[in-house]
Order: sequence, then structure tokens, then C-alpha cells
Amino acid sequence: MASTNGAAQVLVASNRGPVSYTVGEDGSLNAKRGGGGLVSGLSAIGSDADALWVCSALSDGDREAVRRGAGEDGVRMLDIPADVHADAYNGVANSVLWFVHHMLYQTPLEPVFDAEFRRQWTSYERYNRAFAEALAEEAARGATVVVQDYHLTLVPGMLRELRPDLRIGHFSHTPWAPPEYFRMLPDDVAGQVLRGMLGADRLGFLTRRWADAFVACAERFAGGLGGTRIGVHGLGADADFLRQRSHEKDVEERMAALREEIGEGRRTIVRVDRTELSKNIVRGLLAYRTLLDSHAEWRERVVHVAFAYPSRQDLAVYREYTAEVQRVSEEINAEYGTPGWTPVVLNLKDDFARSLAAYRLADVALVNPIRDGMNLVAKEVPVVSDAGCALVLSREVGAYEELGEDAITVNPYDVTGTAAALHEALSMHPEERAERAKRLAAAATALPPAQWFLDQLDALRAER
Repeated sequence: MASTNGAAQVLVASNRGPVSYTVGEDGSLNAKRGGGGLVSGLSAIGSDADALWVCSALSDGDREAVRRGAGEDGVRMLDIPADVHADAYNGVANSVLWFVHHMLYQTPLEPVFDAEFRRQWTSYERYNRAFAEALAEEAARGATVVVQDYHLTLVPGMLRELRPDLRIGHFSHTPWAPPEYFRMLPDDVAGQVLRGMLGADRLGFLTRRWADAFVACAERFAGGLGGTRIGVHGLGADADFLRQRSHEKDVEERMAALREEIGEGRRTIVRVDRTELSKNIVRGLLAYRTLLDSHAEWRERVVHVAFAYPSRQDLAVYREYTAEVQRVSEEINAEYGTPGWTPVVLNLKDDFARSLAAYRLADVALVNPIRDGMNLVAKEVPVVSDAGCALVLSREVGAYEELGEDAITVNPYDVTGTAAALHEALSMHPEERAERAKRLAAAATALPPAQWFLDQLDALRAER
């Protein structure tokens, strides 16, 4: 699909691409464009820049598009066998590397690096090799390649062997584990990951903390950085897009529906997350229950609007976590609810317009992950909220580096402390809340997505 025959000057590689396909009942292919920082960034460099996005076919529709040779200009989808992709994506990237970098393992029982893991690791190598070979084939001499995230940690090293002329960068959208946790990986696998990453000219991270953790791992387990440079680029919210989109008709309609659910004159504590294990939704709910228990004055005066959109439901542990979110929400409503007041308004169906409606209505935004590379919700809510919101923020998210001064920060494991922070946020004087929100919004939008991508590109081009 959309091969450039070795003419691309700027290449992006990521598991998920900017477009996905479905097959209609009549056999026609329907394309749906995605958004996000990379899409904005590639748009910003202009259509005459000979850019190519290399990604994986994720669905039957995507694979059909590859088979038909259909697709959009500037995108090459790789039809990696579905079983190889499943092993690499679910078996290794999401069930091992994600867990290591977010420090999520229950170590008395997991991880177990057995023969099944080794089989899946072979698929992860094959998956990375497919990307490296496609990039080598498509890149013009001296081209710039930016590889994305933990799915593709081996690509820079593989690509360096195939095409030493290229400028290669890699950007990590997750935290990076400290050496004591990273060494949980089998020694040879940890070495492969680090050598793969160090094949890049430049590695980008969301915060200095994650960059320092990588450097510590490289020095301890790979003999140092060699010639690889490290950069920090704190992805910001897209203020113009968010403010415009949040005032469109469908958002206004959802605001009206939400107001009716919440009830007249009540305060709102808003969270919007995927049901990722790292997002800490259950402890957030327990903190809200503690608030209602310890500060009875908030009963019937506040509603917790919790949007927990299903994520990775093909993994049993994620399905169980989603079920626990539902169970705790129902418990709180059963214990504290009254005929005219539902304490928790929980929604599990992904709806961006409804998320924006909740942002606008937020008095308090609760962002309490165990660990998070950045967390854009923490940056988006202050930009969109109508009256300015207070932000209760985990000290373990990347956004803490930029927003911590004007947020109310919490230890994400401390349910009692988080309940106290929610009380403080709800009790904050409206003027102070608005002033803090203004400063939060300014910090949150300091590096909008297009500039975030262009800064990396410029820095990478300057390396040689």
C-alpha cells in the first residue's frame, strides 16, 4: 500500500496507523481517519515533504485493504500474520513491556518467563523485523525515521544494520522502568531491548524522569549510551482543536443529558480514562467513597462522573479489572444513593463528545494513575472546563512535572489522602480555582502536538 519505492524523506513507524478500514456489506472498503499528535505533526510538515507512515494492519478490514492494494497516499500498512501480531502485541508488548514500564506485576505470582514467553518473543522479533525491512525499503538515502513506542523497541537497531545512512529516532510514550525493575526481564531480552533502542541516533521521552531511568538502565546493563543522544519532549494538549470541538452541537447535547443525570446545583468530580490497570480507577472510586464517608456534608451535593472506556478486553486481566470498576461503582450507589441522587455516574462506552461535555462541566478533575508516561486528560480538562476546574493529580504521572505546582498532588496508593485532596478541591474558592486552571491550561498547551513532532524532527536532523 502506498509504497514510495525508496523515495520517502520522512518516515514514521507505529503499531497503529492514521487510518483504519472496514468492509461494508456490499464489499466496499470504508476508511476512517484517526487523530493525535503524530497525525498533526505529519500534516504540519506539508504534503510535499515525501512523508510515509508505516504501520500494522490491525483488523480484517485493514488486511483486506492491503490485499486489494487500496489505501491512502503516505501510508504503508504491513500485513503481518495475525498470530504473529497477536503474540507480539498482546503477548509481549502489552503483557510484558507495558507491565514492566508501569511496574504493575504482582511479583509473588508474575511474571513467568517460560517456553510460551520465548515463543512469543520470537514473534516480537519477527514483528519488529517486518517494520525494519519495510522502512529500509521505503527510505530515501539519508532520510529521517521516527519510530514510536514500546511495540517497536528492536526496530532502531535492526534498521541501523540495514541502512546505516539513515537518521533514526525513537520516541517512548510510556514511562521507562528504573534498573531495579527493568532487570526483571530475562538478561538476554533486556539486552536486546536496550541494544535495539541504542541503534537510534536519538531517543525521545516525555519527561526527564523517564529519560533518566533509561540512561540508568543503559549504563548498568548495556555499557552506556554510546553515540545515542537523549531528548525530552513533553507532549501538550491541542488547545485550538479542543476548544473548538468542545463547543460543537453534539457536545452541547451531551452536556444537557449529563446535567440532567447529575442534578441541579451539584458539584462534579470528573475522570475520563481507558480501563487500563495503570489508571487506578478502582482506588479513585474508593477515595470517593471515603470522601462521602468522612465528609457527610458532600452527600447529595456532589456526583462522581466516571468514564472508564474498555481497553484490551481480549486480555482476561483487563476484563476482570473493568468488572471490578463496575462492581465498586454499584456498591457506592447502593450504599449512599437516594431516590434523587446517584453518587457515581459510570459509563463504559467510548464517546469523545461525551468526554468533552464532562470536561466542560468539571469542578474537579481526578487523575490518579499508579504510573503514566504523560496523561493528556490532566492537560485537557483545564483547557476545556467552563468555570475552571481544580486538578487532583498523581505524583506518578509525567504531567506532574509541568502541572504539579497548581494541582493538588496525591500518592496514588493513598486512598485516605486522595479523599482529603478531593475535599480540598471541592472546597476551593471559585476565584482560586479559576486562577489555577488558567495557569494549568497555559502549562498544558506549551508544546502542542504539531510542534512536539516538529521539534523531534529538527533535533534528529541536527544530530548528524
